[in-house]
Amino acid sequence: MNTKTISMCQGKGSLSHNNRGFTAKNINSSRTADNIVFVRQDLGETYDRFFGEAVERYNARQKRSDRKISDYFQHLFKRSPSASVITGSNKQKSFYEDLVQIGTKDDTGIGSDDAETAIKCMHEYMKGFQERNPNFHVFNAVMHLDEATPHLHIDYIPIGHFSNGLDTRNAMAKALEEMGYGKGANAINRWRLSEWEVLHRICAAHGIEISEPKKSRGYSYTVQEYGEHKDKIRELEAEKAKAIAERDKARVEFDKLSKKKVKISEIEGIEAKESMFGKKVTLSKEDYDKLNDTAKKYVAMEKTTKKLKSERDTAVQRYDELKKKYNSVSTELSDYKNKEDEKRYFSREKLNKQTQQISDREKLRKAMAFISACGLSNDFARFKFNKIRGSELE
Repeated sequence: MNTKTISMCQGKGSLSHNNRGFTAKNINSSRTADNIVFVRQDLGETYDRFFGEAVERYNARQKRSDRKISDYFQHLFKRSPSASVITGSNKQKSFYEDLVQIGTKDDTGIGSDDAETAIKCMHEYMKGFQERNPNFHVFNAVMHLDEATPHLHIDYIPIGHFSNGLDTRNAMAKALEEMGYGKGANAINRWRLSEWEVLHRICAAHGIEISEPKKSRGYSYTVQEYGEHKDKIRELEAEKAKAIAERDKARVEFDKLSKKKVKISEIEGIEAKESMFGKKVTLSKEDYDKLNDTAKKYVAMEKTTKKLKSERDTAVQRYDELKKKYNSVSTELSDYKNKEDEKRYFSREKLNKQTQQISDREKLRKAMAFISACGLSNDFARFKFNKIRGSELE
């Protein structure tokens, strides 16, 4: 089996193409029935499912009707859901698509043994995608087997959580941050590199040798160079996964507490009575202790959440530091290779020059021997010598 590439890139985002709403020229319709559908959900219904309750909570807090949101999708994109990606005024996309492929039509074409192995690898990769990326809800995913090379189309909506405004939104940057990939423009690159490594391990387990990953928005590693950092990256990934699990657990517990309004009348077992001093409330010592214990737990949970967030940010920062260190080492390696090439070049040039000098001296030696053998005077010999030397060195 030849060495293959893994291609991971952003797709155009056409549900009509992915779900074969039309037949393009490069599609073999006789094989369309072989396509593997992992999930297929309506885009509009998916938005209602994940953002509907958040919109209701948001609207309940609004005193002015003109600030309320009637439909979240319409609110973002000013139109109804479409089979193609829509970009809003704030550059949000109605959904995002990733295209995944192993090999090319030349080395992994449909019908070959290599293609069958690649299909198994991508099937395994897709089965774990949602679990690995909890903030990317996959509403449509299909593997196409009716084109030249098997490949995946994964369509998803990034879901982020906020403390102000609408608490659940379509937010790519926030989704990446919550999954542990940090902030900034390189977050998507860190995520894509992590996914590349997942598929790389799956391919290795199935006997497919993968060449260096292709450039992806500034990232380019050779297999050898990447291998030197693989153990450190895996260690960081393990720490990141642990931090994500702890953070998610804390967030669930925190959300449960947040939904309980801290009112004396809603705390089980506490009887609130109005005192003789107006709206002030009197409590028994037992009820006061219950209330105090609840408040302490709430504060402790907030501290735990902040601690976990700090630990996660530290892990991401360490990952960034490792990336910078890698770039530094790669630059040094490149400089070293360039210097070695220069040394070899100048060595060749010096050798050629020395060879020419030896040749010139040999010619001069023969000329002097000839002059001496002819019994010429020293002056004539010197004149002849200079003349011969000048002509032969031209």
